[in-house]
Amino acid sequence: MCGRFTITVSWDELILRFLLDSRPGKYQPRYNAAPGQWIPAILGTDRREASWNRLGELRWGLVPSWASDDRAGARMLNVRSETVSEKPAFRRLLQRKRCLIPADGFYEWKGSGRQKQPYRFLLRSGEPFGMAALYDTWAASDGSKLHTCTILTTNANELVSEVHHRMPVILSPEGEKLWLDREIQASSELTSLLQPYASDQMRSYEVDAKVGSVRWDEPACIEPMRGLL
Repeated sequence: MCGRFTITVSWDELILRFLLDSRPGKYQPRYNAAPGQWIPAILGTDRREASWNRLGELRWGLVPSWASDDRAGARMLNVRSETVSEKPAFRRLLQRKRCLIPADGFYEWKGSGRQKQPYRFLLRSGEPFGMAALYDTWAASDGSKLHTCTILTTNANELVSEVHHRMPVILSPEGEKLWLDREIQASSELTSLLQPYASDQMRSYEVDAKVGSVRWDEPACIEPMRGLL
């Protein structure tokens, strides 16, 4: 699964990496983003009208438009990429409501009981990447709207599997363009992008167990405990 991640780059770096509209957006670096929180999300635009992407903010934990209340978000943090095109609840979102969650690392925990050791996984280059995600809008009885998202997962690659059997779907830059392209709606074309990222292009290291607390969100979260693995 994907339950915590980081995005620590500056606003200018984010603009350049994801071809964002350069107007000031609601963004600040996150060192321990967690479910239930509002997180940055990248949405595509109609390419006939604009050549850049938009940065928005979504609450992590999908509340589908058809849900009777907003409690569903706690259960829909992640969606399995292998079945996303088969389930009616997600098929519509796969066709029309895709987004990217920008990140430069994610956390997974190894071990059991109280002795779990958190690891941070990132690209060897250290560059930010886009995680495939879906979003939807839920309307409350008072007319207020809630915009939420879920991150797609896939089987872990060789590196991540040493710690956890699942990992977020990390898209290549070319895959990001296809994922955000609103003209593409064929499930076969989209699901072909949802593969484990190459393990030889990633690295990991141990971090302080305090990242288990959602209240701890500061630069010290990403400091290595005992060097790179």
